[in-house]
Amino acid sequence: MSATTSAVRGLAAAKRSRIRLVILAMLFAATAINYADRATIAIAGPAMAKELGLDAVTMGYVFSAFAWSYVLAQLPGGWLLDRYGVKWVYAAAIFLWSAFTLMQGAVGFLSGFAAVAVLFALRLAVGLAEAPVFPANARITAAWFPANERGMASAFFNAAQYFATVLFAPLMGWIVHAFGWHHVFTVMGALGIAFALLWTQVVHGPREHPAINPAERDYLEAGGALMDMDGAGAETATRAGRTLRQLLANRMLLGIYVGQYCINTLTYFFLTWFPVYLVKERGLSILQAGFAATLPALCGFLGGILGGVISDQLLRRGHSLTAARKIPIVSGMLLSMAIIGCNYVRADAVVVGLMALAFFGKGIGALGWAVVSDTSPRESGGLSGGLFNTFGNLAGITTPIVIGYIVRETGSFDGALVFVGLNALAAGLCYLVVVGEIRRVELAAVTEP
Repeated sequence: MSATTSAVRGLAAAKRSRIRLVILAMLFAATAINYADRATIAIAGPAMAKELGLDAVTMGYVFSAFAWSYVLAQLPGGWLLDRYGVKWVYAAAIFLWSAFTLMQGAVGFLSGFAAVAVLFALRLAVGLAEAPVFPANARITAAWFPANERGMASAFFNAAQYFATVLFAPLMGWIVHAFGWHHVFTVMGALGIAFALLWTQVVHGPREHPAINPAERDYLEAGGALMDMDGAGAETATRAGRTLRQLLANRMLLGIYVGQYCINTLTYFFLTWFPVYLVKERGLSILQAGFAATLPALCGFLGGILGGVISDQLLRRGHSLTAARKIPIVSGMLLSMAIIGCNYVRADAVVVGLMALAFFGKGIGALGWAVVSDTSPRESGGLSGGLFNTFGNLAGITTPIVIGYIVRETGSFDGALVFVGLNALAAGLCYLVVVGEIRRVELAAVTEP
C-alpha cells in the first residue's frame, strides 16, 4: 500500500464536506445542456427544412458547420482557459453558446439564402463557443478529485452526452409538436443562459470555495488533486507554441490523442449513420429506428459509469494508475468490436443487441478525459485538453465521409461496420503499444530569448 493511499484512508475517517460532488453535478448538467444544444438542429431540422424550403444538401452543410468550427476552436479554447481561468471562460462559453442557440429561433423570420447564411453562421458560432467545455471539465476534475475518484468523476460527466439524448430529445420533440420548431431554440437557449448565471455562483476552486471544510481540502490534496483549476496564466499562454511542440513530441500523449480519434469514430458512427443503417440496410421504419437508437445510448451511459467505477476500484485495490486506466479502455474497445458481428446475423433484434453491446463497450472504454486529467501538465491543462479534443473530434469530420464513400462504392454497410470495428481495435492497440506508463507530463523549462 502506497503512502498516498494510507494518507487518504486515514483522512477518510474525518468528517469532511462533499463539495466535490456538487461540482461534479454542475459538470454533468453543463455537459448535458451542451449536447442538448448541439442536438437542437437535428430535432428542429425536419420542420425547419419544410418551412424554409431547405433541401437535404443544404441541411447537410448546416449540420456540418458545428463540427468544423468546434474542431478549429479547440486549441484557442484551451489557450483561453490557461490565459483567463477555467471558471470565467466556462461561464462565458455557456452564456455564448446558449445565446447563439436562442438566436437560431429567429431564423424563421428570414427566407432563402439569408436564412441559410444566418443559420450556418450561428451553428459555426455555437461550435466556437462550446470548444472550451471538455478541456475545462478535465481541468476541474483534476483539481477537485483525488486520483482514486477521478476515473468515476470523468466517466460521470462524459456519460452526460448519452443522458442528454434520453432526457432532452423527447422534450425537444414535444416542444416542436406543441409549439413549433422555433421554440426548441428559444427554450434551450434560455435554459443555458440561466445555468451560466448559476455556474458563477456555485463553481470555485478547492482552495477558495466558501463551503469546503479543511477535512475535504486535506483529503483532496493527499489524494493527488491539483487543487488549482487554473494553469500558469499569461506566462504559459505566451509560450503556447513551444508547449504544443512538447505535447506533440510526447509519445504517451500522442498515443492517447490518436486513441481518442479512433474511439470517437464509434461515437460519430452512432450519431450520424446508425439510424440510416437501420432504415436502409435493415428495413426499419424511421419511427422504429428512432426507438432502436435509444437502446445503444442507454447502454453507452451505463457502460460509461461502469468504466469509471472499475477504474477507481482497481486503483483502490493497489493497482497502478496505468493498469487502472488501461484495463477498462482496452477491454471496452475489444467489446466494441462486436459491431462487426452485425454483418453475419439476420434478426433485427440481434443487430440492435450487438450494437448496444458495442456501445456499452465504448462507454466502458471512454476514459480518455480521466487520462487527460491524469497526464496534462499542471501549467497547461487547457492546451493539453484542447489538443486531445482536436484529435478526437476530427473523427466527426472524417467518419461520416469515409463511411459514405464505403457505402456508395460497395452498396452495403458491411465494409463500414468493419471500418468502425477496426478503429476500436486500433484504439486498444494505441493504449497497449504506444502509450506506455500513464503519468503527469512535466514540461521542460523554456528560457525566453
